[in-house]
Formats: sequence, C-alpha cells, structure tokens
Amino acid sequence: MASDPKLTAGEKAKLVWLTARMAKRGIADDREYGGRVSQRDLERKFERVLEQARKREERDAQKNERK
Repeated sequence: MASDPKLTAGEKAKLVWLTARMAKRGIADDREYGGRVSQRDLERKFERVLEQARKREERDAQKNERK
C-alpha cells in the first residue's frame, strides 16, 4: 500500500463523514443472520478520496520540481 498522503481540510471532513456512516451501518447490522448490511460502497468512496489525494500530492510534487 502506498504511503498516506497529506489531506486537505475538505478531504479530512469527507473521510470523517464516511467513517461515521460506516459506523452507523455497523450499528444497524444485527449480525444475527450473517451481517446483511453491505458497506462496500462507502469503502470504495473512502478509497477514492485517498486515491485522489495521492494523485494531487504527486501532481503538486511534479509541479514544484519544475520550478
């Protein structure tokens, strides 16, 4: 796994919001019948935000090298 990028305030807020949504779904899942609540969509969104932050950081690093 790549190193964690530096996050902007907006990215941090979005990740906190997605984490809270995952926790809420986890609480709603009764787990008595094998965990019927899927969190995969929220996990993909979380990973997408991190991937965008990595790309932004790489782009900024390349831009700074040129100067």
